[in-house]
Amino acid sequence: MEKQRSVSVVLFLHAALLISTCFGSKSWPAKKQVALFIFGDSYLDSGNNNYINTTTLDQANFWPYGETYFKFPTGRFSDGRLMSDFIAEYAHLPFVPPFLQPGFRQYYGGANFASAGAGALVETFQGEEIYSGGGRKFGFINLLDSGCLPGVRIIKPENNGSCLKEVSSLAKLHNKALSKLLIQLGNQLEGFKYSLYDLNSNLRQRIRHPSKYGFKEGKTACCGTGQFRGVFSCGGKRTVKKFELCEDPNEYVFWDSLHLTEKVYKQFANEMWSGRPLNSKSTTSLYSLKDLFQDL
Repeated sequence: MEKQRSVSVVLFLHAALLISTCFGSKSWPAKKQVALFIFGDSYLDSGNNNYINTTTLDQANFWPYGETYFKFPTGRFSDGRLMSDFIAEYAHLPFVPPFLQPGFRQYYGGANFASAGAGALVETFQGEEIYSGGGRKFGFINLLDSGCLPGVRIIKPENNGSCLKEVSSLAKLHNKALSKLLIQLGNQLEGFKYSLYDLNSNLRQRIRHPSKYGFKEGKTACCGTGQFRGVFSCGGKRTVKKFELCEDPNEYVFWDSLHLTEKVYKQFANEMWSGRPLNSKSTTSLYSLKDLFQDL
């Protein structure tokens, strides 16, 4: 009988993680099986928080979330699909369901463990356990420049809408440390291969030069209230009940005061997959996600 194998891809936001693992258990199909496993926060949550007793700050299961592609709210913090949805498509996989979805028991095609509000503490990310379990190929996403999110720009009115430097500097320090750590792991761990996507720089370019990437607005969100629509009120289910909604999310970089539109997520997924950012001659890292999928 052919040896059972599974290529497992796991995405974490801040950092995104891709894992390639071989399984020999009889519970797996007798052929190579590609699976996508996703861990992260609201940028990758496909609906797990729909089933968690949490506040509406960490939920997106109401209109107008999901209005463009799905035509109904799915729990994704966007008008449509997320990066992980597009990556699954490029890998010829179906949308990966949230693992808390009632009745979900099959992991052959993967699972989405991302949860809005999740962190990157030791308690919430056990990277060493994943490597020990067979993971060898990883894809990471660095930390975005949170100081330039619409909802953060309005924290200090005296800044007149400028990015909050204190927050941005923390992201910069984190990303430098991440890059150094990955190089060290590459030297220490046998068979360790990784792809690192610079979400920080690529989002910043779209904020500063939206027209260069096909957008009309890079600072103001499509859905929200107040300056830059930075008040987290999209859907009217949160503290502030009134909100404004743009006519065409495809013209905006930001969907709400903290999250991105489907169009941005698709561009990022394309860059992660190909390893080459738009309007740039440089690559994201030594390996692209496509490289790691193909190198089985």
